[in-house]
Order: sequence, then C-alpha cells, then structure tokens
Amino acid sequence: MTDALQIAGKSYNSRLLVGTGKYKDFAETRAAIDASGAEIITVAIRRMNIGQDASQPSLLEYLPPNEFTYLPNTAGCYSADDAVRTLRLARELLDDHKLVKLEVLGDSNTLFPNVRETLKAAEVLVAEGFDVMVYTSDDPIIARELEQIGCCAIMPLASLIGSGMGILNPWNLRLIIEQSTVPVLVDAGVGTASDAAIAMELGCDGVLMNTAIAAARDPIRMARAMKLAVMAGRDAFLAGRMPKKLYSADPSSPVAGMIAAK
Repeated sequence: MTDALQIAGKSYNSRLLVGTGKYKDFAETRAAIDASGAEIITVAIRRMNIGQDASQPSLLEYLPPNEFTYLPNTAGCYSADDAVRTLRLARELLDDHKLVKLEVLGDSNTLFPNVRETLKAAEVLVAEGFDVMVYTSDDPIIARELEQIGCCAIMPLASLIGSGMGILNPWNLRLIIEQSTVPVLVDAGVGTASDAAIAMELGCDGVLMNTAIAAARDPIRMARAMKLAVMAGRDAFLAGRMPKKLYSADPSSPVAGMIAAK
C-alpha cells in the first residue's frame, strides 16, 4: 500500500471503482468486479435489491459487504429531498453505513447533474454524519463549494453518463484537481481503457465507471483492461511524462562520441 487511495479515513489498493448495474445477472456482476480488482462498488438503491425485497435475489449474496466496500448511490433522484431520503434508507439497510455517493440529476435525457440540488443535499447529508462522495459537473467553483461543505471526494463527469465519449474537458479537470485537498475521481463518460488511463495521467485519484464495463461485448475482459489502464495511468502520472517540445529534435540515442564518417 505504498500508493493507497485514501477516502474517508480508509485505504484502498485499487483506484478503480465499479458499478453493479446493467449486467445480465449477478453472476456476471461478480465476475466483472473480480476481474476489475475494485474494492469499492456502487449500488443504485432505487434499482438494486439489497434486502428491500426478500422474495428476490439480493446483491448481498453475490458481493458480500465483508468483501467489498459498498457505495450506495442516488441514481434516479432529481431532487435534494429524494436523494437524502434514499441515502437514509441505504444507511438502514446496510447497518448504519456512512460512505455514500450523492448524485442529483437535472435532466432525464442527458443525466446532467443539478448542482443547486446537489449542494442542498450535500449540506444535509454531511450534517447528518454521512461521508459523501459527490457526482458533479466539471465546474471548478461548484467543486470547491462541495469540498467546503465537507464532501470527502469530488467526482466530476468526464462526459455524460453512459455516453462513452471520454474526457471532453481536461482543462477543467486539471483545475479541479489542482485546487482540491480531497480525492478527485472521474465519474461518468469513460468508454474504454485509454479514457481511464488519461484520467489518471491528468492526476485524478481514481475512476468510477459502470456502463463502460457492463455494456462491453466482453465485460470480464473489459474489466481487466480497465484495471490495467488505471494502474498504468497512475504510474505514468507519478513518473512524470517528458515535456512536449515543438520543432526540437532530440534523438533517442546519444550522439556524443559518434564515429565520424570518412
């Protein structure tokens, strides 16, 4: 754990967080999570059975909470009140669980976040003792306000949820990363392994994804690719890339001591 991800006072080896929705069944969900190496898994409380319906299979049977850190989220909520109520339910279902993902959507077509309602919900949840990881736009001002409220991680979108468009505005992400004192994780928009690697190379502390894995032709193979991409991107960021130079040749092989042509 020489380079562990620190969230809400706990350390994690994996910097890849993975969702549990959109798979064909719970067995595939488990296989993909295992291949990804993820330790934190997101659960949409309004869509996934974790005990609300005793007559149906529960995710808890396939992904026991003693093996993974659950991150209940408010997917499908369009108001602060709705989001707060959903996470209070999650706390009850998961025995006073505090780590949560807050997302309040503003539009059912784009699933773009409603930042006003997000700020309102964050204030209530932090005051009630939740450790709030928050999905938001890539606006650095909103990100700073959410950190000031007390959110334990800021999760700006790379592009729209489920779009697979990758990182559309790396400059805003860099601004958020540079100003933040809590972890910054890209959430939404990742489509393939190179997107995840780029997010990590920019300096993100982690990447959260669901559709990029679940909607792949081979989810298990894609989960493994994402694991490797996040690791490679983190290593590249820590290593420090060579500077970009325009019109300045610099041969890979040394020229000093070259044998002169006769």
